[in-house]
Amino acid sequence: MSYNALITGNNTSVIDDFFLRLQDDFEILTTSSRLDDISQHLKYFTPDVFVYCINNNYFLDAAKVVSTKVLLDKHDIPFVLIGSRDACAQFHRAAVKVADLTLTKPMSVSVIRDKMIDFLKKRQNPEEEATVLPDNSPVSETVNPNPQQTEAVPEPQQAETVPAPQKIETAPEPQSTDAVPKPQNTETEVTRKHVLVIDDNSLMLKVIKEHLRDDYDVATAISGKIALRFLQSKKTDLILLDYEMPEEDGPTILGKIRAMDSVKDVPVLFLTGISEKAKIQKALSMKPQGYLLKPIDRQNLLDAIHKYLG
Repeated sequence: MSYNALITGNNTSVIDDFFLRLQDDFEILTTSSRLDDISQHLKYFTPDVFVYCINNNYFLDAAKVVSTKVLLDKHDIPFVLIGSRDACAQFHRAAVKVADLTLTKPMSVSVIRDKMIDFLKKRQNPEEEATVLPDNSPVSETVNPNPQQTEAVPEPQQAETVPAPQKIETAPEPQSTDAVPKPQNTETEVTRKHVLVIDDNSLMLKVIKEHLRDDYDVATAISGKIALRFLQSKKTDLILLDYEMPEEDGPTILGKIRAMDSVKDVPVLFLTGISEKAKIQKALSMKPQGYLLKPIDRQNLLDAIHKYLG
């Protein structure tokens, strides 16, 4: 299961970690700290969690943060704070009882993921915590909830991970019908092609991912820098590349992609809203496999990708 995470703040390294390493667990959309922007994103993105990433140089507008918390509470969306110990301490002094969960750095990405998922699961299934209490007395409810919660987490995890090999090794006959879907799912995952979408517009990333998710595995990058870091360690079968982006435009990024031996032959399709002849000629001079104009038509997009990936 993946969760929708709406992210803002000035700690770009943490935000990059979400895009690069946590995409299997979180659908990610960035927003500004403006209340109007956050309100709009709540309407069409419906996040499960709001993540506020800060560093030591962050200027905290406490009134704005409190207003954000009030808005999130109306939608029952938790506020997660991630930052250095000093930054988080300063935040809590200025905005008391705003953060529902605080994760302080240094903390590994995997630990951040595990703590956030555990936190969200407990919010969605609070009755599961009540069932592990030894009795209904007020003392046990107030004194023992944390130890019992930590004990309750591994049990369902073991039930999911341990029985799989047991079914194969010790009880093949009764579990034979259950064993069939596993290799089928594995084959499906192996045969699905992968698409990397590079665009500085987070809403466009969301739209394109929705267009493609039924047919392809999709990763998104909100900048060329993030995309190049992704391609250093992971593979993709096709790249959708925005033309106009801050810092480095699409042709510049394509030049760097072509210089990487591991991905130099990967098909690249430009996505852009521009129609200027000079810019189109610049893009075409890079010899991409295609050039699609925004707004993107879903069927045209699928047809263009199908031409190269099937």
